[in-house]
Amino acid sequence: MIHNEWLEKETTRTVTCKHTDAAKFLVSNVLTAGKEYEVKNETDEFIFVKDNTGKIGGFYKTYFE
Repeated sequence: MIHNEWLEKETTRTVTCKHTDAAKFLVSNVLTAGKEYEVKNETDEFIFVKDNTGKIGGFYKTYFE
């Protein structure tokens, strides 16, 4: 259960959110366009970052630069 330790895990890099325009999901309440976020884990399709709520969230890579 590696996801339980992501808050304490070191940051691998930072990414900047490009937009919050989502077709299916509401992300504007947890991401802010232009803000930098700490990447805690990454897969081929998703980036797991510490979002505006202070928790780790998984988002499509298309939201970030």
